[in-house]
Amino acid sequence: MNKKPSHIAVLTSGGDSPGMNAAIRAVVRCCAFYQTKCSGIFRGFEGLIEKDFKVLDARSVKNIINRGGTFLKSTRSDEFRTAEGREKAFKNLKEENVDALIVIGGNGSFKGAELLSKEHGIPVIGIPATIDNDINGTDFSVGYDTALNTVVEAIDKIRDTANSHNRLFLVEVMGRDAGDIALNAGIGAGAEEILIPEENLGVERLLKSLKHSRASGKTSSIVVISESKKIGKNAFELAAYLEEHLKGYEIRVTVLGHIQRGGAPSCYDRVLASKLGIKAVETLLNLESNVIVGITNRQITTVSFETAAAIHRKLDENLLRVADITSI
Repeated sequence: MNKKPSHIAVLTSGGDSPGMNAAIRAVVRCCAFYQTKCSGIFRGFEGLIEKDFKVLDARSVKNIINRGGTFLKSTRSDEFRTAEGREKAFKNLKEENVDALIVIGGNGSFKGAELLSKEHGIPVIGIPATIDNDINGTDFSVGYDTALNTVVEAIDKIRDTANSHNRLFLVEVMGRDAGDIALNAGIGAGAEEILIPEENLGVERLLKSLKHSRASGKTSSIVVISESKKIGKNAFELAAYLEEHLKGYEIRVTVLGHIQRGGAPSCYDRVLASKLGIKAVETLLNLESNVIVGITNRQITTVSFETAAAIHRKLDENLLRVADITSI
């Protein structure tokens, strides 16, 4: 990257995440602050291929900081996965005189952005925005805090019913291959057991734990389950197994699903998104690219796409200990 970009484009890609709008707003207004042209690309990489661009100014992003989802829209693009699709995308950027790109999304989005940059030399910055919180190079991704609070609120309501009817509830949450939502929400909501992909404890241990809880006087229980296939059984399969081997409980399954993605972003996510959006623009203006911006130990940092992809983000092992002790 030899000169400061004069025209920066921004898009959102992959699953929507609360706080994406706050990140877009920060990017656009930071560009306005530094008198740099900014365009929004609608519908992610698909919009990039179909040239769905619009020039944005500071007023274009008013009244969106409190809104969930992404006003730029997001979609997955099979065509962008091909070299021909990425070449078409690059030609559209050149025709619009865009000389740098900011991608707001998760790991899959960053892989696509990295390929585009390597193949065509376009400077790219990634802003991590995914409720799964599974991106290496940042302690927290935009949207995670909001999703976590949504899950805890839902489990609190489920517990009222569980206590009223002496029921065992299996609550399935999102997370794919990362157990951050399940582990933190499980601790925060007082779950008796938490099943996450990083620690596959097996159904026999779960059965033993629930029997022990029953013997110790617990008349209802909450088990939080990450949706990952690594656990071995989904919530409904697990419920069938427990019904066969565990007597004395009515067993119910609740899959929280996409309510975890929606809703107004928390204050933390709005502030984090604003910090990362500004850092993304300033990183490009400082002639650095092909990195993601993140927060590590409360400091805004950057890490290369290669590093972010090569290292699997570790779960806080102390939280596993906290979960074991507090669920006794």
